[in-house]
Amino acid sequence: MISILHTADWQIGRVFSQFEPDDAAALFEARFLAVERLASMATQHQVDAILVAGDVFEAQTVTEKTIRRLFNAMAGFTGPWVLIPGNHDAALTESVWTQAQRLHAVPSNVLLCLEPEPVVVAEKFTVLPAPLTQRNTYNDLTDWFSTTPRQDELPRIGLAHGSVQGILSEDIDSANPIAAGRAEEADLAYLALGDWHGAKRIDDRTWYAGTPEADRFKDNDSGQVLLVSLAGQGAPATVTPVPIGRYTWRQMDWHAAVDAEIDVLVEKLERIASEDVLQVRVAGTCSLTGHRRLADALAAASARARAVVWDTSGLRLEPTEEDMQALHADGFVGEVLQELRAEQTGQTSELARDAILALARILDGRRPRTGAGA
Repeated sequence: MISILHTADWQIGRVFSQFEPDDAAALFEARFLAVERLASMATQHQVDAILVAGDVFEAQTVTEKTIRRLFNAMAGFTGPWVLIPGNHDAALTESVWTQAQRLHAVPSNVLLCLEPEPVVVAEKFTVLPAPLTQRNTYNDLTDWFSTTPRQDELPRIGLAHGSVQGILSEDIDSANPIAAGRAEEADLAYLALGDWHGAKRIDDRTWYAGTPEADRFKDNDSGQVLLVSLAGQGAPATVTPVPIGRYTWRQMDWHAAVDAEIDVLVEKLERIASEDVLQVRVAGTCSLTGHRRLADALAAASARARAVVWDTSGLRLEPTEEDMQALHADGFVGEVLQELRAEQTGQTSELARDAILALARILDGRRPRTGAGA
């Protein structure tokens, strides 16, 4: 029996610039911690090897410290790690991999497959790697899997980074192609793939592992690693996705026609937890009172969640009579507010909306107050 962990798309060193600095730093750190958990899992399950199907690093320009930290994070599993370059960290003449080798940062149990050559792992199976040597290629780098004769009776496992043709969306299929049915054609016991950031079954012997720590607002089963068991060359692979990621990325696209729908969104925001990374986009219409409730809920969620980004520019403000009375917006000021409300169309919509909010804040600050200190 052969047991492996299949993972990919770590993209160590990724900078999450869309978030506030402290949140971005935590998400940066989470990718190292995911590798540590992966190493611990491999030791716990006593797997024969960990296969990493490309995009180990986010870019060729990651710092020396980042390179060293990555290999330190892998120390919890002393068995074989088999790594190939992907499109983000392709094996160029001068690359992140050559830098790692110059730093003597690569441990002896880490096998860097920088050339398309068979590698025997743990004397139990042979890996056929298809490393990317440039960011994009338009020929199938796994072709040689089908034409390379066997040198032994060991099961063969393919390791590649790219897009299985006819399976993924057309915009992804445009580069780094992999033929559908490659595992069967090349008589592979298993084909471990990277590039698609979610876990995805292609056929009985071909899987994408996805990134172990989610990094996109996309419902694609990311944040997992695949535990793969192989009984032999002809036997089907037993693949078990295992959750490993810390943070859950959630996306809320909301359209409101009445304030009651804003209240529903506010209730959802109140359920956001500390492990959530959230993107909120709101469009439609609401009153000033509804907008205030939404703004307060977003601010509270931002303090409670790991990270929150939001866009309410598509939300048209429709001040009600109650809003106007509460703001004491009568006379000339009331007329200006009504004109701004009417201007929320075309290219001036966002400016008019912001002006309404600014005017409302000014008027709200001048309202008579009661209670302590009044």
